[in-house]
Amino acid sequence: MIRDFLILNFTGRDKEDAIGLRINNKFFIKRLQTNIKKNDSIVDLIFKFTKQKGAILDNNFSVLVNVGPGRFSTIRISLAIGKGIQISKGIKLYGYKNADLKHLNTRNIELLVKKKLFEKSLIKPIYIS
Repeated sequence: MIRDFLILNFTGRDKEDAIGLRINNKFFIKRLQTNIKKNDSIVDLIFKFTKQKGAILDNNFSVLVNVGPGRFSTIRISLAIGKGIQISKGIKLYGYKNADLKHLNTRNIELLVKKKLFEKSLIKPIYIS
């Protein structure tokens, strides 16, 4: 069961791009005002956010990544960031479809996790042009 996790909701739609974090049954959501294509600043922002909230990224932690549909560059960046965190910190990595999480808020994230609307296979992300 997924307990503590980071959720990367990057689709290239500026008003919807955000990161979410659940630690000890508390949710935190940070909307991104920056251009998602600047992936160095996004990685830095993610690590500052998780550190600020006291998240411990270890093998009991998970990352959920939106696999689309969305813009090619933003989906690839979010997958690369998720994969990088998985490799460097030993966390579990899962993908979910944009249709299964229409709005990034606490209630919808809980439903996504409760209904297990995520998958371990991230081979076929869905892109739009």
